[in-house]
Amino acid sequence: MLKVIENAVPVACWSCSVAHNESTLFCPDCSKIQPPTGGDFFSIFGLEHRLNIDLSALEQEFHRLSRRLHPDRFTRASENEKEWSLADTALLNDAYRTLRDPLRRTEYLLKLEGGELGATAAGDKDRENIARVPADLLEEVFDFNMQLEEMRMSKKMGQEDLELKESLRLAMDKFKGMVDAVDRDLRAHWTVWDAGDAVARHPAQRAMVALLDQRRYLSNLVRDVTEILGD
Repeated sequence: MLKVIENAVPVACWSCSVAHNESTLFCPDCSKIQPPTGGDFFSIFGLEHRLNIDLSALEQEFHRLSRRLHPDRFTRASENEKEWSLADTALLNDAYRTLRDPLRRTEYLLKLEGGELGATAAGDKDRENIARVPADLLEEVFDFNMQLEEMRMSKKMGQEDLELKESLRLAMDKFKGMVDAVDRDLRAHWTVWDAGDAVARHPAQRAMVALLDQRRYLSNLVRDVTEILGD
């Protein structure tokens, strides 16, 4: 049975009127399916807002709930229950895909806590992209982008610059290593977040937002060179 989250909003079951957690997919008293929940993805699985989670337990709960929500179980149910079966299944799948992926889980939780990720209201894409580049990489990224343009031109002209190609491969390997380093830093901040109070979590949240932006930028660089090299 799902764990009741302390800050969940109580709602009444449409069938038996017993109050339950708003994120509960089935009434704990009469077991009737409930309309799509107004809770967040964590509470659907009975989880607290934490970044380190038991993925094995998450998968087991996902399969358990999926079996209970299967449309075949509602062939003789009301039309509302049939519709809720489909809607709750879609919600459950979305929640599971988000929480099982470490990056999507981090982004989702930070957004729940008010973190602003990615593009902001500034609207100046070039200025924003430069802001995300680590300071010690600014010149290197500039040279890298110039090399990408040279490679695009060479390919358009049907030429192959082996030296340029090797230089881009080396740059890609470096950026991949930086992505791995960002992932390690993110996991370290997970621990701070999970163990801390609101005061301790605030700097960890700011750091994770910055790391996710940096990771997105670096991943785009890796994607660009992978596409141009045809790997």
